[in-house]
Amino acid sequence: MCSTLNSIVSSLQRNGIFINSLIAALTVGGQQLFSSSTFSCPCQVGKNFYYGSAFLVIPALILLIAGFALRSQMWTITGEYCCSCVPPYRRISPLECKLACLRFFSITGRAVVAPLTWLAVTLLTGTYYECAASEFASVDHYPIFENVSASKREEILAGFPCCKSAPSDVILVRDEIALLHRYQSQMLGWILITLATIAVLVSCCVARCCSPLTSLQHCYWTSHLQNERELFEQAAEQHSRLLIMHRIKQLFGFIPGSEDVKHIRIPSCQDWKDISVPTLLCMGDDLRGHYSSLGNRVDEDNEEDRSRDIELKP
Repeated sequence: MCSTLNSIVSSLQRNGIFINSLIAALTVGGQQLFSSSTFSCPCQVGKNFYYGSAFLVIPALILLIAGFALRSQMWTITGEYCCSCVPPYRRISPLECKLACLRFFSITGRAVVAPLTWLAVTLLTGTYYECAASEFASVDHYPIFENVSASKREEILAGFPCCKSAPSDVILVRDEIALLHRYQSQMLGWILITLATIAVLVSCCVARCCSPLTSLQHCYWTSHLQNERELFEQAAEQHSRLLIMHRIKQLFGFIPGSEDVKHIRIPSCQDWKDISVPTLLCMGDDLRGHYSSLGNRVDEDNEEDRSRDIELKP
């Protein structure tokens, strides 16, 4: 049962359409909850535009940054191809560059799902846009505003999103302005959805045309990267645990969880200084990197030095 469930979850994780749909659904739910609980247009001159624009744009930027930051492949590309500042430098072949670009486009496509969904939903709803654009509505053709000063007109327009009590003729103007803003916002939302759909289609076609891999090779390469990541994480976790247990045994004389402990080792002051300073990984000309903050002095100590050991009698 567990193996079947794990295989289903793994297949869903590899399905890009399912992942993108899940991200879009979560974004829509978050937007509705966020809008109903936090958004409240100030309805003041000079504040509506900044307040509505902030709720429209800033969450989208945060989702975009989070979409890049939460993708482990992004940090893999950054570490392998962008931040190779440490000698010896590694030459990157043109094929590797093309594959890295292909992976970056794939990451970008996944990262822009949430911000585009946020922008599309908020524009189709129209609440944020109505608040931001309320001060800039054109009311010159309404007779009621002919004898109203510019400052008073801005104040009246800024109060439209809050639906404050007003004369009947002003209410009619407010309803017409609200419908106009809703129309503009929804048209922008549909235009954004159309452009995003066309961009996704064109980018997928361009990526496949420029890819050095065939369709079957691309499928195999994607599966290879996924399996490589999973198996590497499993092996790295097991290897690091065994290495740390070996270092801890040399430091303290026993392994945590051991029931038959007969000797313990008392670390010296120098040992504590050595293990308190983390070492660098694979730096310089050292062919065997240091993989622990436990240092190397413990490895060089003589394990048969019993003058610093304490025997535990059962």
